[in-house]
Amino acid sequence: MHRTLIVLAVVLGLALALLYKNQDKVKQAAYDKVTENMFVPADTDDFDPGPAVGSHFPGVHARYQGQVIRQLADFAGPRGTVLVASRSMSWCPYCMKQMIQLQEHKADFDAAGIGLVGITYDAPEIQQAFAAERGITIPLLSDVDALSFKTLGILNAEYQPGDDHYGIPYPGMIVINPEGVVAGKLFIEAYSSRVDSRAALSYARQVLDVSAGKSPI
Repeated sequence: MHRTLIVLAVVLGLALALLYKNQDKVKQAAYDKVTENMFVPADTDDFDPGPAVGSHFPGVHARYQGQVIRQLADFAGPRGTVLVASRSMSWCPYCMKQMIQLQEHKADFDAAGIGLVGITYDAPEIQQAFAAERGITIPLLSDVDALSFKTLGILNAEYQPGDDHYGIPYPGMIVINPEGVVAGKLFIEAYSSRVDSRAALSYARQVLDVSAGKSPI
């Protein structure tokens, strides 16, 4: 009996050591599983937080590379800007996968003259670690005391000050034209669903054309 317990303890120890050694792979496999069907071709629900289309973009209060950011002009493309509001680059697998996919299509946004910029409630060092690990070059702004998300009208009301997740937004995208006017929005009520990056680019091009008085292609 004693020998059996020793064998079981050794086996358990080896199993735990193997799990620890491969914890990143196990974690990634779990993330891949829960996010495998997260992308959708369009925003089709009635969930519509954020500044009204046609209104002036109210700005943000965020940090980026040690600077306080109020407006998005430095991140804009000649045709406009897409602000991507995400929950976290630390613990939200849907947010991380969306940012990775957006990075894969960043060159297409650049070619279309549309700037991409993300914003989360994460501290800058958390964002920097994620960006370095995943090769993200899209600028990531760190909201200050939830002020940006409050101003934009997208602060998640399910959490209160003191809660671990207080300060996260309803995830989505806000499309802003060169004059600082909100040209369109993509917000889906289910936080586990996001509009596919290629569809988001097509939508952004369309609403920016309409905003500029052009006929959408």
